[in-house]
Amino acid sequence: MSSSAPSFFRRASIAFTSFKRIFKDPQLASSVDSLLKAGAAPHTARPAAPAAAPLATAAPDAALLLLGLFQKEGRFVDFLQEDIKGYSDQEVGAAARVVHQGCKQVIADYLEIAPVRDEPEGSRVTLQPGFDAASVRPTGHVVGDPPFTGALVHRGWRVVDTRLPKVTSGHDLKVLAAAEVEL
Repeated sequence: MSSSAPSFFRRASIAFTSFKRIFKDPQLASSVDSLLKAGAAPHTARPAAPAAAPLATAAPDAALLLLGLFQKEGRFVDFLQEDIKGYSDQEVGAAARVVHQGCKQVIADYLEIAPVRDEPEGSRVTLQPGFDAASVRPTGHVVGDPPFTGALVHRGWRVVDTRLPKVTSGHDLKVLAAAEVEL
């Protein structure tokens, strides 16, 4: 993979963010639809002109390994698979604390994460022409060409380093947590 291609985690973030924005922005939905029909994916977000490249399939191994670690240390999958409608806010909060602590430890042990922007949230920032649209997403009333000046709503996150453990060739990463049978 070339150094300019976004990491798996960045692509996941882009997918979730795009999913939400497509519902709110008919123009963006139309642009994405046109790109998908053409068999290409955008490399830059509005307002920069979209560049296209063939779609590539990401290997799921790292994602499955990380999800398995979140399950092992934070019971993340158990928490998400549980129907919490019948529990009180206090019970959900107590469970969320355990999940949070375990998953935070996984991130500390296996990933180095840093903010995309160093300024505090709420700061006024200016996006100059040629800004990295994969790292910074202008929102709100985006009209014309950069420079854009606005308030930093979220500093963003990027993975600086990954230290995922090696797995043996016989390890099935699709098994996130083995079933347990007490004898």
